[in-house]
Amino acid sequence: MRRVTWMVAVVMCLALVLAGCGMGKKDAGSIVKDLDHVISKANSYQASGSMILNTGQQPQEYQVEVAYSPDHFYRISLTNATKDVTQIVLRNEEGVFVLTPHLKKSFRFQSDWPENQGQVYLFQSLAKSIIADKDRQFTTDNDAYVFDVAANYQNEQLSRQKIWLNKKTLAPKQVQVSDANQNVLVQVSFSHFEFDAKFDKDYFQMERNMTSWNMSTLPTMADVAVVDADHPATGEKSVTDKNLTATGGQSDQAAGQNGQKATAKADPAKSNAAASKPQTIGIIEPSYLPKDVVKQDITDMKLGEDAAVLLRYKGKYSFSIVEVRPQAKSVSLQPGDIVDLGFTIGVITGDAKKTLTWTNDGVEFRLSTGDLPTSEMIKVAMATEGQSGK
Repeated sequence: MRRVTWMVAVVMCLALVLAGCGMGKKDAGSIVKDLDHVISKANSYQASGSMILNTGQQPQEYQVEVAYSPDHFYRISLTNATKDVTQIVLRNEEGVFVLTPHLKKSFRFQSDWPENQGQVYLFQSLAKSIIADKDRQFTTDNDAYVFDVAANYQNEQLSRQKIWLNKKTLAPKQVQVSDANQNVLVQVSFSHFEFDAKFDKDYFQMERNMTSWNMSTLPTMADVAVVDADHPATGEKSVTDKNLTATGGQSDQAAGQNGQKATAKADPAKSNAAASKPQTIGIIEPSYLPKDVVKQDITDMKLGEDAAVLLRYKGKYSFSIVEVRPQAKSVSLQPGDIVDLGFTIGVITGDAKKTLTWTNDGVEFRLSTGDLPTSEMIKVAMATEGQSGK
């Protein structure tokens, strides 16, 4: 009896030693529990890396920066590596902002983003997709846990994703999102990921992010004035765009800098001449249209002082696209949702009549419709990338 007891004790001690030395392997279930615990703590984090998109004719690379605070504030910066153009998405106590600093453009709206939709570069989205998929596949790769799970993004082409997590911290290392044919359409590689990051008090504020993106050309606040229902800017004159209203879009042009001081290096004569010079715009037509939809006509128009074009389409669905190179700042305050178009960030507003707004290469697009499904709106918008103006 003593001998049996002694042997059992030896076996138990050996098992404890092996587990203590890290030789015991974790299974998918225990890792999922650990992930759930990590996101429930709502700790801050800061990450950076690269994102490669294979959704267009040519691969596109972006530099990605992500910041999250326990207040549920977010800051995402996406920089096109080739065009050196940055867009910033902010969520703070005032709402959600989509900023295009080099154009001095801001769009403010009310949304639950990103709680109501996933983003491939957000830790919460990745962790929740692993937790939610009961049919998840699991393996290991050197110092990483690898999960293969269903993808849940607005782009219907994205069906599955593989997620590499650091074994020690559970921080994401890499993400590959594929279509139904296992073609990798989106790949994110994190070069840095830090939990419990510390941020300046104004890190998530719109004003700082509009002015600090390029310190060598720091503009005055007069150059980034924002007009909305809650924060009217002194000296700004509202302009109602009747032509835009007719297409179902939301008028958000603000013109004039009356009473504002010019920057130290600005030449008033040159600035006034540039502002009064008509801006031409090449017509950019999407390379994709929904089945049984054809172009109806193209019309020149004006949005405030800006030259614009209106493209109308009819058939199974009816919609219009307004294209403009805006000189004035714009903003809106209404319910909306962020749409990840891959090459840029868009915003969908409206209910019965929806408008998808996005900016690319200095051109602002507004696709408005009363019956086109959101998934088709995204496809049409994505099909404007890489098209040259006619």
